[in-house]
Amino acid sequence: MAHKEKKTVPHTVKERAEKLRKTIERHRYLYHVLDKEEITPAALDSLKEELVKLEKTYPSLITADSPTQRVAGKPLAEFKKVRHRVPQWSFNDAFSPEDVEAFDERVKRFLEKSGVKEKPTYTCELKIDGLKVVYEYQNGRLFRGATRGDGVIGEDVTHNILTIDSVPLELTERIDCIVEGEVFMRKSVLNELNKERKKLGKELFANPRNIAAGSIRQLDPKVAASRRLDTFIYDIAQIEKFPKSQHEELQLLRKLGFKVNKHFKRVEDVKGIIEYWKEWQKKAPKEDYQVDGVVIKVNEEHLQKILGYTGKAPRFGIAFKFPAEQVTTVVLDIVLQVGRTGVLTPVAHLRPILVYGSVVSRATLHNEDEINRLDVRIGDTVVLQKAGDVIPDIVGVLAEMRTGKEKKFIWPRHVAECGGDGSIKRIPGQAAWRCVNKNSFAQLRRKFSHFVSKHAFDIDGMGPKIIDLLLDKGLIVNFDDIFTLKRGDMLLLPRFAEKSVDNLLLSIAKAKKVTLACFIIGLSIPQVGEETAHDLAGHFGDLEKIANASADELLQVNEVGPVIAESIVEWFRNTENKKLVSRLLRVVELEKKGAEKKRKSIFTGKTIVLTGTLETMSRDEAKGRVRAQGGDVPGSVSRETDYVVVGENPGSKLADAKKFGVKILAEQEFLKMLK
Repeated sequence: MAHKEKKTVPHTVKERAEKLRKTIERHRYLYHVLDKEEITPAALDSLKEELVKLEKTYPSLITADSPTQRVAGKPLAEFKKVRHRVPQWSFNDAFSPEDVEAFDERVKRFLEKSGVKEKPTYTCELKIDGLKVVYEYQNGRLFRGATRGDGVIGEDVTHNILTIDSVPLELTERIDCIVEGEVFMRKSVLNELNKERKKLGKELFANPRNIAAGSIRQLDPKVAASRRLDTFIYDIAQIEKFPKSQHEELQLLRKLGFKVNKHFKRVEDVKGIIEYWKEWQKKAPKEDYQVDGVVIKVNEEHLQKILGYTGKAPRFGIAFKFPAEQVTTVVLDIVLQVGRTGVLTPVAHLRPILVYGSVVSRATLHNEDEINRLDVRIGDTVVLQKAGDVIPDIVGVLAEMRTGKEKKFIWPRHVAECGGDGSIKRIPGQAAWRCVNKNSFAQLRRKFSHFVSKHAFDIDGMGPKIIDLLLDKGLIVNFDDIFTLKRGDMLLLPRFAEKSVDNLLLSIAKAKKVTLACFIIGLSIPQVGEETAHDLAGHFGDLEKIANASADELLQVNEVGPVIAESIVEWFRNTENKKLVSRLLRVVELEKKGAEKKRKSIFTGKTIVLTGTLETMSRDEAKGRVRAQGGDVPGSVSRETDYVVVGENPGSKLADAKKFGVKILAEQEFLKMLK
C-alpha cells in the first residue's frame, strides 16, 4: 500500500514554530495562571493563529505539548484542586466571515457523512471577556464553583463565588446540574475602584478581565466581595433532561434563576451569523462589560451530540472574534519616506496581517529615537496596534522570537529620495531628520505623477492629491510600493471610501502588466522621453539588453544622441536604480516581445507627427494605433517626417510641415489609412 509522502519542513519553519510555541506558552501562563498580561489577548490570538497555520501546512510540526493541543493553563497550587465531572472544552476561533463560512461547511459536511439530512440552525451569543467558572448544584443548592484550569482539573473558588450577588445560592427547582458561565467586572465598577485607588495613591487596575480573574483567585473572600463581580451563565454541562436546543437551554437557565445575557439570538444560516457579528461590533462598546466577539453554536441539541468534539474543541461551536486592535506580524523592511517639508519618517514594511477588520502591510515607526527605544529590527516579530491614523503603530517587539538573523536598521546620512546629493540632517532639538534639499518632496511627487501617468503605467484614479496623501502617510516611498499596497493600508485615508479604495486597487492590478516602452517611461530616466522610450523598446525588445547596452550600442537607436546615450548608461549603472528595477520586476509583468505584433500597413516604417485635437480619438490613442502598425510618432516635424496629421486648432507643426513640404493628412483621411 502506498504511503502518503510527508512534506519536508524547512529549518526556518521549524525554528519559527518552536519560537511560537515557547512564546505562546509563556504568555498563556502569564494570562491564564498568574493573571498577568504583557501583550493583549488579541495579540496572543494572532501568535496562536500563525502556529495553527504552520501546523496545518506541516502536520509533522504538531507536538503533544503544542499550545494548539491544549485547552488552558495549570491551576494555582494555593487552591484545592477539583477534577471536573464534565471536561471543559475551549472553542476554536474564527476571525473573518470566511472562517465562519468554512465552519458552517464543516458542520454540514460532517452531518451529511453521518447520514443526517437536517439543516442546522445556529444560536448566537455575546462572548464576554472574563473568567470562565463551572458551577455545580446539588438538589438545587450551590455546591461548588471552580475555575476551568486545564479543562480536566480546576481550582475550588467557592468561597469567592459566594460573594457574587448574581450567582444564585438556590435554584427555583430542586435539581442536580452543572452549568458554565463567565465572571466579569463591569466597566463602571472598574472606573469607581480606580478613582478610589487614585485617591489612596495606589496603582490603578489595568482592565476588567484581569481584575476579575485576580479577584476570583483571592484567598480572602472579603477582597472578592469588595470588587463587586458579576456573572453571566451560558451553558448547561450536565442535567437529567437536556433541552432540545441551545436557545431553549438559555431560556431554562433563566427559569432556574441564573443570570443570562439577554442578547442571544437564533439565526437560520451563516448569513444571519455574520449580520449578528457585524451588528454587535458596533453595539458592544456601549455595554457596561467587555465583549470580544460572539459564540456560535449549532442550535439543535441532538445535532450537537452527533457533531461531538475533536481532541480539544467542540465541532458544533466556534468563537467568532471581533477584529483585533492588536496583532503580531514580522518586519520585512524599514524604509524612509520624505514628507512635504522634507522631514524623514521611518516606515516598517510588514508581512501582511489582518488588524481591526483590514489587511495592512505598513506601520509607522515615527523617528530614529522610536526605533532605538523599541530596538525594532528587520526580521523582528512585533506587536502591531491600530491607532487612530491609517498606519498602525508598532508598540512592542517580541525579543524572545529572535533567531539571530535579524538586522538592525542603520540610520543613513544620504537618502536618494532627497534629490541632489541626497544629504540629510537632524533638526536641532528634535528627533526628526530632514532633507537638506527642501524641494525633495516636490521632486518625488513629480516622479510619482509621471510614473502613474497614461504614458507610463497608466494607473487610473491615482491623481496628484492621492499621490500626495500616500507619500505624506509613508504608504509609498518607491515606485514598487504602489503594487504592494493593501486595502487596509488605504481604507482610513481622508476621503477614501471603500468603493474608491477598491477602484484604485483594481487600477493598480491592471497596471501590473505593462509594455516595455511604458516601463521605461515610468523610470524617469533623465533625457529619455516618450518617443525615445518607444524607440529603445522597438530596437532592443528586451529590458536587460537596454540596461547592459554600451553608449555605442545605444547610439544605433533612432533619435538617440551622445547625451541621451550617456544618461541611460549612467542611470542603469547606479546601484539604487538597479535595485528599483529588480523590485519592480518582482511585482509587475513585462509584456513579452511580440505580444503586440505590429501589423503591416501604409504607416509601417513611416514617421507620423500629430498636431491639433482629433474628434474621433485622443492623441495617445492615435499614437498607439500608429505604433501598432509599425509607424514612429516623434514630437516634432523634420525633413524626414512622412505625414503630419492635422486636427482642430493645430499648432506650429502645421507651419513646419508646409515649410518642409511634408504631406498633410486631415483626420478623415488619416482614419481611412489606419484601416
